[in-house]
Amino acid sequence: MIAAAGLTLALAACGSQLTPAEVAAANGGGTGAGTGTAVGSGTGTGTDAGTGTGTDAGTGTGTDAGTGGGTGGTTTGGGGTGTTGGTTSGGGTGGGSTSATGGAKAGDCTGFKNGPGITDDTITIGNSSDISGPVPGLFEAAQDAVRAYVAYFNATNPKGICGRKLVLKTYDSRTDAGADQTAYASGCTEVFAMVGSMSAFDSGGAATSDKCGLPDLRSAGVTGARQKSRTFYGAQSTIANEFENAVADYVIKNFPAAAKAGAVLYLNAGASAENGVIQAKAETMRGLKIIYNQGIETSDFNYSPYVQQMKDKGVKYVQMIGATPQFVRLAQAMQQQGFKPDVLMFDPTAYTRDFIASGGDAVEGATIFTNFAPFEEANKNPELATYLNWLNQVKPGAEPTFFGVFSWSAARLFVQEAIKLGGQLNRETLLTALSKVDDWTCNNLHSRQHVGPRHTGDGWRFLQVKGGKYVPIGGTNYNYNGVTVVR
Repeated sequence: MIAAAGLTLALAACGSQLTPAEVAAANGGGTGAGTGTAVGSGTGTGTDAGTGTGTDAGTGTGTDAGTGGGTGGTTTGGGGTGTTGGTTSGGGTGGGSTSATGGAKAGDCTGFKNGPGITDDTITIGNSSDISGPVPGLFEAAQDAVRAYVAYFNATNPKGICGRKLVLKTYDSRTDAGADQTAYASGCTEVFAMVGSMSAFDSGGAATSDKCGLPDLRSAGVTGARQKSRTFYGAQSTIANEFENAVADYVIKNFPAAAKAGAVLYLNAGASAENGVIQAKAETMRGLKIIYNQGIETSDFNYSPYVQQMKDKGVKYVQMIGATPQFVRLAQAMQQQGFKPDVLMFDPTAYTRDFIASGGDAVEGATIFTNFAPFEEANKNPELATYLNWLNQVKPGAEPTFFGVFSWSAARLFVQEAIKLGGQLNRETLLTALSKVDDWTCNNLHSRQHVGPRHTGDGWRFLQVKGGKYVPIGGTNYNYNGVTVVR
């Protein structure tokens, strides 16, 4: 359910005020709460393997799927928790020469001390992501990616981190700030650090993690409260009022006529509404002329009036902030009215199987800006191949996603810094180490991210839908053109 992220993240969300019902409405979903289910693709030996502690939490048994790294029946019910346990030794990366440690030089393990989430044998990390709620499975891919990395690391690094294997404890933030707070309150005592979490309402646990000093290395932060938290760092380092110049520069360079007649449409709710205004301002400051900046209510399913407005104004460049259902709805309305701008632009939330499957001919020619290696390039990107391979091992058939990429990246970054710290590893030293990480690419899995400095990464590239497939345009290198800050 990656599409819902366009509403709550839209690359650099801040201060989202959406209710869960609005999230569901924006993405065509219902408002009923999800029920607990259990998943497992291996055998788990960790504590509480496959049990849930929250209301309606599912119970998992984790069947043996013969993978390299087993999981222990993780629950995904409302408020449920689960633990990924031991791994088998039969795995392999199967995805290139990338090492699980990323080539990090191991620190001296002398003096290593146990603490919250650390025993003589294990280091337990947590992941709190939206699993149940109005859009079931909203950020399940983020949790799956961390589960995949834990399995990969344990299978390929028998000595672990100073003799300790990784264990993953999962939490369901349920698309709810209160559930996010509950998860982090538990995490303060149950895990060493939170890794790869992704929640639409991540403000809930911000103060809690600050108070107990719980490191929170997320896929990305989406609310102002989370982005300001002293313990927060994002593998995708998006900040709300910073927008990349690469998008405007691409249009100005390749479509000069369109650059003089642009439109930015956005869902008029929460983060999308904020970003719709910020991005239009940033692009104007960069040289685009935005002649139509329009919000669309989440309850509005008729996009024809907006298309007519753009036709009447002579718009030649169209950009929309939302999610796949809205992207497709706009493209179909444009097709029905014979409106063909020079450029139809979407952010990475459109890069899904469903966008092409549901959009069909209407989305043909659409352009997407992205800051990570497209999945079609796994044959020449070892890190991407490793992520895809291990995701399929722990959850066969799972769809890789934008947020899964950065959750995997967060897990690798955690391991890299933990190994480097060695016997000096504790929560405070980890936070200090993360504050110094810059230009992080996760072995070229994505563009350079300013994790420690907390600035939006400025490296972007472009894809276009051609013949029902995503095809690179403008080359395969990222354009590092800086960002524009909107005050």
